[in-house]
Amino acid sequence: MDGKIRIAGAFARLREKGEKGLITYVTAGYPGKRQTIEILKALADAGSDLIEIGVPFSDPIADGPVIQRASHLALAGGVKLADIFDMAGSLRKHTDKPVLLMTYYNPVFRAGTGNFVRKARDSGVDGLIVPDLPVEEDGPLRAETGPAGLALIPLVAPNSSDRRLEKIAAGAEGFIYCVSVKGVTGSRKEITTDLKSFTDRVKRHTGLPLAVGFGISGPEAASRAAVHCDAVVVGSAIMAALEGDGGLTGAIERAGRLAGEIKEALKQEVRDHGQYPHQPQVQK
Repeated sequence: MDGKIRIAGAFARLREKGEKGLITYVTAGYPGKRQTIEILKALADAGSDLIEIGVPFSDPIADGPVIQRASHLALAGGVKLADIFDMAGSLRKHTDKPVLLMTYYNPVFRAGTGNFVRKARDSGVDGLIVPDLPVEEDGPLRAETGPAGLALIPLVAPNSSDRRLEKIAAGAEGFIYCVSVKGVTGSRKEITTDLKSFTDRVKRHTGLPLAVGFGISGPEAASRAAVHCDAVVVGSAIMAALEGDGGLTGAIERAGRLAGEIKEALKQEVRDHGQYPHQPQVQK
C-alpha cells in the first residue's frame, strides 16, 4: 500500500471515531536488536496509532539525554541500517498501522537517497521524518519519496515565521509534526509554549493533521496537548520506561502500560470536552 494512503487512512479512522492519535517512538537497536522488534509490536498492540522507529545517529542534535543515550548504546551494540529495515519489515507483518522512520539526513545520504527510500518502502515504511533537513534542501530526497509513495513529514517550531510555515506546509505530506518547545526532545514537567496560538497559526496554512511532540511526559501532558492537535508523539517517556528491572518482559510491560494509559487519556479528553479539531481553514 502507498504509505501516504496508509497514513491518511489512519487519521481518517481516528476522526471517524472521534479519537486523538498516539504516535510512539522507539530507538532502533535499544536495548538490543531482537528486543526492539518485540517492543515495537507490543506498542502497536497497546494502542499506538502510528509507530515511529528512530535511526540511531552519533550526533543526534535534536534529541535530549534519554534518546541520546539510547542511540549511543544501540550503535555500540552494532545495529546497522539493514537491521532497522528488518525491524520495520517485522513490524509491518505484525500490524497494518503506519510505520515511520525518524532519521537524521547523514544516514540517508551515506546510503544514497534512492537506495534508502527503496529499502524503506520495501520494508513497509510509510513515511520519513528528517529533523535536520530544511525545506530548502529536501529536493533530492523528495524526488525519491514522491514516486515511492512515502510521505516526507516536516517539522515546524513555535518560532517558525508565518512565511516559513507557509513554505513548509506547501510541500507537507502525511501530517505536520509540531515541535512543542524550543530545544531538544525529552519529557518535561510542563510545556510552556502557547500550543493553541502555535497550532492555530499552523492550521491557517494546511489542512493536514497536526501532531504535537517533544516534551509529552505522560497521560496528563498528552491530554492537555491533544486539545490543540490530532495526535501526540511520545518518545523519551517511552524510552525511559524501557529502563529498569525485569529484562525484556519488564520493559514491554512498562512501555505497553504507559502507551495504554496515554491512549486512554486521549480518549477521555474527547469524552470530557467533546472536542475534535475541525478541518482547518487554509489561507489562500
